[in-house]
Amino acid sequence: MTELTVRVLTDDDWELYRTIRLAALKESPDAFAATYDEERDFSDDLWHERMARATRLVAEGADGPLAVASVRAQAPRDGTDDAMAELFGIWVRPEHRGQHVAVELVRAASGIARSMDCRHLSYWVGTDNGPAVAFASSYGFRVTDTRRPMVARGHQPTEEDDAEMMMILPLADDPGSVASTSV
Repeated sequence: MTELTVRVLTDDDWELYRTIRLAALKESPDAFAATYDEERDFSDDLWHERMARATRLVAEGADGPLAVASVRAQAPRDGTDDAMAELFGIWVRPEHRGQHVAVELVRAASGIARSMDCRHLSYWVGTDNGPAVAFASSYGFRVTDTRRPMVARGHQPTEEDDAEMMMILPLADDPGSVASTSV
């Protein structure tokens, strides 16, 4: 792989984010709780709102945008006062998978989470998405027993719906943490 850069998108980059997000939804429809048909008709104003709700990252190479991910602060887990950030919406173009592009996105997201004084980074992944679970585990994310239904917006969850599980990456001075730079 040639030169790879990961950068934070600004509101001025909303059209780039929209383009790569829609490409992700089209290529990997089962990996997200949203659909291409639902998001392709979002208004420009809604895309601007989405840019403000999270930090959006893009990995770029000589071929242009290769991958996208988002990170945002979230409420502490029940029974703790631990600040946590959430990694979500991660997607890599199929021809660039297995080339450490996702690793660089997670490194950048981890750095952003640390800068928000978060001690953990969570990542919700479909329980049937073996490649994503394997990747996250290899990076140091730990499987938890926290589950939720994975359903598209506007759909009432049922017992037949696929499930997502929360995986957690320790970020700071956790004696059980796995070094995220070892991948």
